Amino acid sequence: MFLSVFDVFKIGVGPSSSHTMGPMSAAKRFLDLILTDEWPRPSGARVAQLKVSLHGSLAYTGIGHGTGRAVILGLTGEEPHTVDPDQMDATIAAVEVAGSVMPPGHPVYAFRPKEDLVFDRKQPLPGHANGMSFSAFDTDGGLLLKRVYYSIGGGFVVTDTELEAARTSKKQTGGASRVPYPFASAREMLEMAASSGLTIAQMKRANEETRMTRAALDQGLDEIWGAMSGCIDRGLRVDGIMPGGLNVRRRARAIHEKLTEEWRSNRLNPLLANDWLSVYAMAVNEENAAGGRVVTAPTNGAAGVIPATVRYYLHFHEDATPEDVRTFLLTASAVGGIIKHNASISGAEVGCQGEVGSAAAMAAAGLAAVMGGSPEQIENAAEIALEHHLGMTCDPVAGLVQVPCIERNALGAVKAVTAASLAIKGDGSHFVPLDACIETMRQTGNDMSEKYKETSTGGLAVNVVEC
Repeated sequence: MFLSVFDVFKIGVGPSSSHTMGPMSAAKRFLDLILTDEWPRPSGARVAQLKVSLHGSLAYTGIGHGTGRAVILGLTGEEPHTVDPDQMDATIAAVEVAGSVMPPGHPVYAFRPKEDLVFDRKQPLPGHANGMSFSAFDTDGGLLLKRVYYSIGGGFVVTDTELEAARTSKKQTGGASRVPYPFASAREMLEMAASSGLTIAQMKRANEETRMTRAALDQGLDEIWGAMSGCIDRGLRVDGIMPGGLNVRRRARAIHEKLTEEWRSNRLNPLLANDWLSVYAMAVNEENAAGGRVVTAPTNGAAGVIPATVRYYLHFHEDATPEDVRTFLLTASAVGGIIKHNASISGAEVGCQGEVGSAAAMAAAGLAAVMGGSPEQIENAAEIALEHHLGMTCDPVAGLVQVPCIERNALGAVKAVTAASLAIKGDGSHFVPLDACIETMRQTGNDMSEKYKETSTGGLAVNVVEC
């Protein structure tokens, strides 16, 4: 099994990797398909109109997550990693006024968002909770092309046929791939580390370098951290009310100013490290909630945990180096790949245990690695962090990635640091294997009511309103 570090960590925009980045990418994929010969185009037929329907969790929380906005942007040719957050509102407004889109390389297509973009809460699609259908029609309104896409978490998008093929391949081959260390489970990861004498980060690096040079890998890792760090910095500078209607105020800037004052005064604060850790995470997720530039880690809803833990390490460990950050990200992505392969990182599929829980496990593993932990201690750290997120629901109030998501990232980072510290103080032996914890998360997600899986139909999403 091989999942690149750049699949786990993707630069994009908020507020959601599955509900914003995924639909935007799906729309762009559909546009690209229209221009190909990979579908039976009738002679002389011309695509004149586009329509989109959103299903399942995308329909229930799509408005709060900006899914409709993302689809419109995708149909104009925008992509998550290159779209300018400052120009998104203007682009969407232009489409709504014109009732059409004209992506680069395409003719004008009729697309009236109020009529042609449907939030269908009645008919979920069978493959995944985050389903969407794109259709193209000719000048007479006849259907020419239709494709179903699924946004399966972390910005990953697959067609219905790709999803089924991936599931079949996984069952038949166990997800094996041609890399030196194709570990598909934590047990295999530890066995390969023991037999090779390499660290988890070194094995992950060897796998990545089958596809790119060392220099390209390091540059890519540095760009990922640069985007994460920049997101923290922006979140600490900006104040005001976040969009969406809940009137939730940004708090990171004010907290940061207080912490900076304490830091300069040298006043004793036993909670200082936790306070810095929390404000870093909140800064990222406030940026995410506002639709800013973020990195999936492994999702947007959980984007603050890993950057906060890395910044915490750089802040409080004087001997930290840029190479440590690369080691952190490589180790974290190894654990994230195992979780995604064997369970899920999608809140719509398994609840927030798959988002913040996975992020905390990844962050704990990365921190244990840069603190000199053995592979066994790293695996232990990941297990501790994930175990204590099991059963966590995804119940965003008003479908917005604000409450409880922002504070939840802060607490996820605190758990990650605690887990790494506990693991480093042991010898790596522990009672519950990481693989067992991941399987438990998968089973728990399967058993969890749909009300608590990013539909905003249960939990805080209804009780806060009712109160």
